[in-house]
Amino acid sequence: MKISGLARSTYYYHLKRSEKDKYAEEKSAITKIFQENKGRYGYRRIELSLRAKGYVLNHKTVYKLMKSLCLKGKRRKNEKYHSYKGEVGKIADDLLARDFHAEKPFEKMATDITQFNIGDEKVYFSPVMDLYNREIIAYSISKSPNMEQIREMLKGLFEKLPKGARPIFHSDQGWQYQHESCQRQLKEHNIIQSMSRKGNCMDNGAMENFFGRLKVEMFYGEKFETADEFIRCLEEYIDYHNNARISLKLNGMSPVQYRTHSQII
Repeated sequence: MKISGLARSTYYYHLKRSEKDKYAEEKSAITKIFQENKGRYGYRRIELSLRAKGYVLNHKTVYKLMKSLCLKGKRRKNEKYHSYKGEVGKIADDLLARDFHAEKPFEKMATDITQFNIGDEKVYFSPVMDLYNREIIAYSISKSPNMEQIREMLKGLFEKLPKGARPIFHSDQGWQYQHESCQRQLKEHNIIQSMSRKGNCMDNGAMENFFGRLKVEMFYGEKFETADEFIRCLEEYIDYHNNARISLKLNGMSPVQYRTHSQII
């Protein structure tokens, strides 16, 4: 303290203050990333986004800074739409056996239906996910869980299906997937059907995780005046998920970026 000419208390006050402001720029960047992604990113995705912008911080530091800023990524709840109505058609074997890893696009696909309650209305979402990069390659949105919704979803899938592809199409044992019309169309397009075992929701764990994250990031805590407003936001989120949302499992790339990168190399 003699060298600086400052009293001990004054020295430590300024030292503490300088340490507090040390990450001012990083805090500003963290806040901006968090807000741009509508609170959907936790500290690990924030860390990856920071690195892409030239900031080098480890995940522990990012976690502490986010905590100091009172920024916390959204968390999920456990809710699920159940479409099982017993055996109303043919039950397919579980060909995935919880192996959700795929070596190439259109090798393994998963699907399911989830329900959203918007005021007095219900909205049903039926996507198809490519397990190679977790991209939503086709989907349909309906206010009624009927076969027309499944036909629309399948039509979108068939339009994207590459020539010569013979993917596995995995679902639960919902009545829609047991329906003769669904099974016939899949067979006509050389798609191999697979179903989870009865009562084993984690047999379709990839879709379970996607639905949980989807509801946390764009549904829980949000207010929608109408079902149509919600549907527009859901469509925007699917575009965001496919093209902008970075994934830790995809080396910090979005699903579309990862697929494009893998095709280049």
